Amino acid sequence: MSAFVVLGAQWGDEGKGKMTDFLAEKVDVVVRFQGGNNAGHTVVVGESEYKLHLVPSGILYDGKLNILGNGVVIDPKSLFEEIGYLEKLGIKVSPENLMVSDRAQVIMPYHRILDALKEESRGKNDIGTTKKGIGPCYTDKVERCGIRICDLINQKVFSEKLKENLDDKNEILTKLYEKMPLNFQEIYNEYLTYAEKLRPFVKDISVEVFNQIKNDKKVLFEGAQGMLLDIDYGTYPFVTSSNTIAGGVCTGAGIGPTLMTGAVGVAKAYTTRVGKGPFPTELNDQTGDWIREKGGEFGVTTGRARRCGWLDLVILKTSARVSGLTGLVVTKIDTLAGLEKIQVCVGYEFEGKVIDYFPASLSDLEKCKPVYEEFEGWGEEVANARSYDELPENAKKYLERIEKFTGVEISIVSVGPKRDQTIVVHEI
Repeated sequence: MSAFVVLGAQWGDEGKGKMTDFLAEKVDVVVRFQGGNNAGHTVVVGESEYKLHLVPSGILYDGKLNILGNGVVIDPKSLFEEIGYLEKLGIKVSPENLMVSDRAQVIMPYHRILDALKEESRGKNDIGTTKKGIGPCYTDKVERCGIRICDLINQKVFSEKLKENLDDKNEILTKLYEKMPLNFQEIYNEYLTYAEKLRPFVKDISVEVFNQIKNDKKVLFEGAQGMLLDIDYGTYPFVTSSNTIAGGVCTGAGIGPTLMTGAVGVAKAYTTRVGKGPFPTELNDQTGDWIREKGGEFGVTTGRARRCGWLDLVILKTSARVSGLTGLVVTKIDTLAGLEKIQVCVGYEFEGKVIDYFPASLSDLEKCKPVYEEFEGWGEEVANARSYDELPENAKKYLERIEKFTGVEISIVSVGPKRDQTIVVHEI
């Protein structure tokens, strides 16, 4: 039995798409368990590049089952646009290789509108949402007024729930934001079209995933965003609206923790984040700009430039603890190639002592000063390495320090964006 999760160990954008694609070759099922089309994965296969937002990365292989779990919030319009994009690139997508949970929440037009209005109303205190309706959809889920996929494909239930929701949302739109109300019939007609297209894909995902595991199929759970964007353990309120840690698999895919056999954290050889929020090792200088340009650090979903900084091992140690990591994947060590000296954060100086954990309070975090260790850099030849032994000695020392500090062995090292630029150090 093998059921493991691949998740982000930093603020997202760590290269999970590439790693899921790489590992998908050896698994039977790939399951996305949280988030929505606010996520973005770039996968490079040969000379072709694929940008995915909702569809699991295993879709690029023939014969793999891909699943969107109940923890995912689904914008049907975005989903079918992505399916169309993949089909134009020659990737077959059908109910044979893609399933959608009947319990997943549906992103409605009012979610996107309210997301944008709320973000704009925050002014300088905005939290950097993608304005795709993710937060408002999860809000409705918790308020128990959300529309699920099983509701959408039931005409009578959908009509009743949509009317009820529009009464509430139009009240907010007209009275709070002084906007025009949304039209029931327009939304109803549009979403009925989506419902009919979705119907063949819809399954009870908890049953499907459980049966796959019990039938000795290899199942890979694919995370979106990263640990520090988790709604509970991230840099709240500058977080996403779902649980991005390994524990999110249980609630987001409907399986028990005893069925999980491993958790692999993906981390860049440096640190990035998109949007606002604390960032202890951020580089607001030429080095930060250099890393951004060389690493192509611009969001897949938003196109926004990512903030860049030195590797923060406090973050990785926190990820290892919270998600019970059994392995690490380190990506983009090729981006750092060419730097003479490389800094690594090994602790925070806080109120006269050094701590090795990530505080909950942002005001406490602001008082934390990174404690650095310095490493000698390595050259561009790192991108040509295809085994651990071929890596430059300085790169090996860097990786060994990561293992020692976090207490987690490095399973894979990525030296470039392509599938073949991947070094397996220890089998997962």
